[in-house]
Amino acid sequence: MRTKDESKEILIRDKAIEMIVNEGFDGLSMHKLAKAANISAATIYIYYKNREDLLNKLFAHATDTFMAATLQDFIPETDFESGLWKQWNNRLQHIIDFPLLYKFLEQFKSSPLIKKQPSLQEDIFRAAMKRFVEHAVEKKQIIELPLEVFWALAYGSFYTLVKFHLENATMSGRPFEFNQHLLKLTFQQTLKALVIQ
Repeated sequence: MRTKDESKEILIRDKAIEMIVNEGFDGLSMHKLAKAANISAATIYIYYKNREDLLNKLFAHATDTFMAATLQDFIPETDFESGLWKQWNNRLQHIIDFPLLYKFLEQFKSSPLIKKQPSLQEDIFRAAMKRFVEHAVEKKQIIELPLEVFWALAYGSFYTLVKFHLENATMSGRPFEFNQHLLKLTFQQTLKALVIQ
């Protein structure tokens, strides 16, 4: 049995994500992936059982990586404004550093091809986010809202800016130049919708 080489696994993963983002699931075959990675198709099967296994492991990797980055130096019991600002910056930095990974997640998080697997990282992430909101409500820093409404207000405008940034265009097609001033301005308006005055 051939041994696994971490650098080859990373190469396969990165090439697969690139191909999927650019061509969709239909554009990915093991043969095309092997050719793009300059390896034999047999090498891919050392790391992945089949195409479905590859897709699910790619999704798990992208999700876990994003959640781990989001929690970097984040303390759920911090005050709400500082904690949310940290969340925005952590998420933004990860998206800027790994735009293909983020596009992959956005493109395929609702796909029927993805069979979500239980993840320790997801459990940690959900617990931290839940504690962050509960703490802010307990301390009367924010109003209590249904989860979906809270998420829409706390992150909806952030992800709209991210979309403009990644597409380098607004909804009207004008060029979009992302900067910290716009991020801070949007953040301040978001706080007004959530924070108890």
